[in-house]
Amino acid sequence: MNSLSLTALLEAMPDIIVTLPTFGAVDLTRPILALLVFSILYGFFQVVQQIILVQLKKWASKTKTDIDNVVIAAVEGVRSWVYVVVALYMALQFFALPTVLDYIVNGTILFAIVWQVIEVISILIEFFTKRMLEKGAEGDEIDPNAANASNLIKLLAKIVLWSLGILFILSNLGVEVTSLIAGLGIGGVAVAFALQGVLSDLFASFSIYFDKPFQIGDFVIIGGDAGVVEHIGIKSTRLRTLQGEELVISNNELTTARVQNFKKMDERRIVSQFGVTYETDYDKVQQIPQLVKDIFAAIDGGRLDRVHFTTFADSALLFEIVYYVETSDYTKYLDIQQTFNFTLMDKFSALGIEFAYPTQTIYTKQVS
Repeated sequence: MNSLSLTALLEAMPDIIVTLPTFGAVDLTRPILALLVFSILYGFFQVVQQIILVQLKKWASKTKTDIDNVVIAAVEGVRSWVYVVVALYMALQFFALPTVLDYIVNGTILFAIVWQVIEVISILIEFFTKRMLEKGAEGDEIDPNAANASNLIKLLAKIVLWSLGILFILSNLGVEVTSLIAGLGIGGVAVAFALQGVLSDLFASFSIYFDKPFQIGDFVIIGGDAGVVEHIGIKSTRLRTLQGEELVISNNELTTARVQNFKKMDERRIVSQFGVTYETDYDKVQQIPQLVKDIFAAIDGGRLDRVHFTTFADSALLFEIVYYVETSDYTKYLDIQQTFNFTLMDKFSALGIEFAYPTQTIYTKQVS
């Protein structure tokens, strides 16, 4: 409300002078105008907020997205005391305040506005961090460890927002902030150099959370180490190895290593060989591929791809089989492999076929 508006209101308002004991004639024009402006503005803010909320909720009921609920939460998040501060600030414009009091009033209104803007932005940041981080790699399940990254991002965002907000308030109050900004910049560079290792792991953790190469519960192989992911932290990730010990790996190392994630495997492809002796009859050797096909036809969860007599080895006729286990479960794979081995042994025993093993036949010749 500028000085022209104040002057116009004062000229349009009839003088209200009341004679009071002790004080004599008192001009109440400005106090009444201030009270009137305060009441109108506060009531207006409340009514507008309710109207906006009603319209937003009607709109939200017709949509499937979550962003409208965030907008509603942001509007509902505007506190009543903020309306009071803004209305009071406008009402006090009718009075010539002392310098100190005017300084306090300006600082209060700036703080209220900055605080409320940061609250609204924080609500939006919380929504987007949850949407981007806390969903699993499949897009529907919840990543149980993503709250760490989400909370860290919200904390860093609030620190940045409040730093900018305080600088904005001080600048509008006439404080010289150029040297302060320069000092903060130099201090930030020094801290960044001192915490270079920690910061590299910190940003690597963000890369893991956003890219989601693995999640808690996944079985992974990293270099020569294998284990189940138990915890994804800000600085390190912990695996429970097959031997039972806990393996701690820095996040920065993880982002540069090759990671094999077995949870992403829908089925397992197995290549296996077995050999029979050279003494096996030709007709029986020909029966072996069909025999293997019949075995896999009876195995639930296993799908044969091919079986062939491939090699005349030194001491065996080698057969190669390729089959698929229709699950990533390692135990299920071993169960199928074991079932096949037992059944093949039984079939070979019934047909009189012997498995080959390394042997060496020495022929001697007597020379007279």
